[in-house]
This record gives sequence, structure tokens and C-alpha cells, in this order.
Amino acid sequence: MTPHCWPERSVHSDADEDPSHSTSDDGNGPNNSEESKYKEMIFGEDALKIPPSESYCLSRPIRRGHFNISQNYSLNQVLEDLRTIWNWMLTEKLHINPKDRNLYSVVLVLGETFDSREIKEMLSIVLCDLGFSTAVVHQEALAAAFGNGLSTACVVNIGAQVTQVVCVEDGVALPHTALALPYGGDDISRCLLWVQHRHHTWPNFKTDPMKKPIDMLMLNKIKEAYSQIRTGSFDAVAVVHSYEHEKSVGHQKTRLSALSVPPMGLLYPRLLIPEEYPPPPRPWFQDCDDMLEDTWQTSDGLSGNGGLGAWDNYQMLPTRLRKFDNIGLVEAILSSVLSTGRIDLQRKLFCSIQLVGGAALTAGLALVLEQRVLSTIPSNQPVEKVEVLQSRRNPLFIPWKGGVILGVLDIGRDAWIRREEWMNNGVHPGIPRKYRDSYFLQAQTMCYYNT
Repeated sequence: MTPHCWPERSVHSDADEDPSHSTSDDGNGPNNSEESKYKEMIFGEDALKIPPSESYCLSRPIRRGHFNISQNYSLNQVLEDLRTIWNWMLTEKLHINPKDRNLYSVVLVLGETFDSREIKEMLSIVLCDLGFSTAVVHQEALAAAFGNGLSTACVVNIGAQVTQVVCVEDGVALPHTALALPYGGDDISRCLLWVQHRHHTWPNFKTDPMKKPIDMLMLNKIKEAYSQIRTGSFDAVAVVHSYEHEKSVGHQKTRLSALSVPPMGLLYPRLLIPEEYPPPPRPWFQDCDDMLEDTWQTSDGLSGNGGLGAWDNYQMLPTRLRKFDNIGLVEAILSSVLSTGRIDLQRKLFCSIQLVGGAALTAGLALVLEQRVLSTIPSNQPVEKVEVLQSRRNPLFIPWKGGVILGVLDIGRDAWIRREEWMNNGVHPGIPRKYRDSYFLQAQTMCYYNT
């Protein structure tokens, strides 16, 4: 399971109050019957196709690499939404009967942005709420390297909202090389729209990707099909659709201009316009969780409170990712690799750059990274070659493949957590049992407290 692939869900907020609203068989919102019928919850891409005018509230539990907690979206609600999404996915997509889940184990492949508390909460959902027998946590960068058959690589993971750069040496992610960049594929899509508005090429009929999720889906598909990095001006003809109630009510061919500009935002983040946040998804929640703080209060008085206990006595670790807002991929790769401090390792890493994530499929990106990283390396560094390795599989699924491989390797045998131990013994730092082969994860300090 990879959190960056969790679907959003829509929750119908009036179904319990209005008896005229009942469950629909097709899940497509209002039907043609005299009585409006709704599903209580709709998941994944189907949730993004619901018109904003409908009585649903769109929930996004993960945002910019962390739980999407705010004054209007509490930690408890985020966890409930994650639990509901996972349960739906397991039941409806994987067809795993809840009664049989104790026969299964789970590999959680998590991005480096998640902190120890978030990891703990996700483990509790998997083991305690969903009922799996055992679980193990592996970092996404490490899984990506193993998914491509590599033991040493500079992994550049371009997600929808966060880009992470981490160097892996001999099957171990190096914590001091990790960087988090607060932009990704979603920002490229918004830049594409902004460029077309600037060039007056976007059709005038009803589309609003900033407010209508179904229009954003269309914009993302246009980005994936036409955005590329190449020399000179690059235009293309695309079909833009207008949607009403999930159905296309019009379309228009339009010539899109400057299609090389949006993906170049990965190299020059100032091209990426700031995100326009939608209204808070939970206006009836007024509590503000402590997780909004940048750092965690620590306590020396640690005790075994159980895996489901409160976090008041648990020592929290601030994230160890270095975060940069205004540097591009070239500078990020250079900083990450050079921070290793060893010229022999640096040469290997510069020749083993691995791109994963949806934007990794952008045509021309690998070539421009090779050229610009090589030209930016300081002259006193004896590095003659930079190479972005071609992915053996779809870059979107590489971490999943690597998670499967890591899940069956003997080196990770001691990292598996049993449901009973998690529920009964809790966590405690300092005990020898750790995530032995995953040194960077915040969760590596989670060990069992034996009473």
C-alpha cells in the first residue's frame, strides 16, 4: 500500500438527515428517477467527477506529503477517512474478505516526508482496524531502487504534490542526502493552465480546473499527453471538454502554446504559480490538532502505553528532511549527491539517477537533467559523466514492485510487526529491535516495550 496513491473520497453530508436521499446502485450521483438517490460515500476518480453543486464534501487525507490536518480537518477525521478508503479498496478492488485479513501481511511503502507519528497512526490502522496479521514499513526511495534492480542510485521521486530526492547506497537510504521539494505534477498542471490563459488559447466555454475536480482530471490528461521538454517553441492541438454532471456537454479543439514551459517548472520552480487552496473541506470541525505545529514537544518520562495509547508520553522526532522551496531538480540532485562526501560514491550516483513518479514520463526531462547536472557540477569535482537510467517498468509503479521485493527478502525479517505485539506492547525507543535495514525512516525508533 502506498499512501501517495490513496484516492480521495466524497462524503454526502445530507444523506442521514434527509430521508429522500438513499443509496444509489450506480454510484453516479443523481439518477433519472423521481426521487434523488445517492451513495453515502464515493471513492477514487469517481469522487472527482462529482459536480461541486452536489451535496458532497471532497476529502483529501494526504496533502503535500503529510496528513492534511487543519483547524477544519481534525486528525481523527483524517484517520477515519484513511481507514474508510483502505477498507473500500481492500473489499471492492482486491476482494479480500474482512474475515480473512488475518491471513495476510502488509508492506507499507511510505514517502520520506511522513514523520514518526503519522507512520505510527497508519500502522495502527493496518494492524488494529483492518485486522492484518503483520506489517512492515519500507521507505519509498529504497523500494524504488529495488524495483529497478538497483542497490545504489540517486532516486528522484516526482509525486503529485511533493518531489523527494534521496541517495541509496548498497541498499540503504542515506538520511543526510534527503531533500523534499514542495512541488510536483499538480503544480505542472496548474502552470499549463496559467500559460494557456496568458496566451489566450484556453477555450472560453465552461471549464474551471481550479474549482471543478473533473476539469482538473481533464487538464492532467492533457498535460500527460502533450507536455514535454524540447528545444524551441512547441505547440500542439488538443481537445478540451466541458462537463456538466459528469457528462461532456461540449468540446473544442484548441492549439496549446508553450508546452515546454510547464515541465521546465521542475528546474525553475518560480514558473510554478502558488497553489489556490479550495475552501476547507470540514467547516463543522473547529478543533485544531497539535500536529499543526512544526516541531513536537518531547518528554523524558516514557512508558509503555500500548500501540493504541495517547502520544502524550511518546518522544516525537522532527522530520529530518531538508526542505527547499525555490531550488529546482538540478540543484537538488547536485546537493544530494555531493552531500555524500565521497568521490567514488558520487561518481556512481551521478551515473545512476533514477526518475520515478508520474512526471518522470515527461519526454525530454531525462536528457535535460543529464546535460544541466553535468554542466553545474563544480570544476573541482572529478566527475565526467551524468546518466539518468531508463526505467525498466512504468515509473508510477516502480515503488510498488520494490515493496514486493523488500517484503520477501530475509534482510527485513526482523522488521515485521505482529498485530498482537503492536496492540499489547506499544512502542518504546531504545530497545534493540528496530527497522534494521531502513535507517532513515522516522519509524526506525519504534520498538517493542516488553513489560
